[in-house]
Amino acid sequence: MREKILRRQIRNWILFFMVAITLSGITAFPIETEIKFLDAHSNIFPSVMKEWIHRIYTGVKETNASYPFLAYGTDWLAFAHLVIALLFMGPLLNPVKNKWVIDWAIISCLPVFPLAFIAGPIRGIPFFHILIDCSFGAIGIIPLAIVRNKIKELELMQ
Repeated sequence: MREKILRRQIRNWILFFMVAITLSGITAFPIETEIKFLDAHSNIFPSVMKEWIHRIYTGVKETNASYPFLAYGTDWLAFAHLVIALLFMGPLLNPVKNKWVIDWAIISCLPVFPLAFIAGPIRGIPFFHILIDCSFGAIGIIPLAIVRNKIKELELMQ
């Protein structure tokens, strides 16, 4: 009975993570439309964020108008998210055998921080945006750690 509950919990957490990373990736495709929407509704944000959103929208809009091929990079970013989500099919089908995927994903959350704190200032990214980027690693690691612990428990039962 406990094994069945564990398997269901593992499955649900992995599905949640797969959906989250898929949605995160898909949002990279219509980036100009999304930023335009945020810019049009920026009155709900603090002024420092409002200015940053407008700057991003202007940059994306002007870049897409003059150099649309650069958006191909965000298309590949989106594609990478979709491929990474597919990787979780392994632990979804056989969590114990494929626990390495969860370990890899946990380890992959960690370099988000040095990348954001090193590349962010070099690229002129404001501190609050760097923290938003870091939240993907910080929040992403939570369901992964839960899954990893549940897989360990499942493994001990077998």
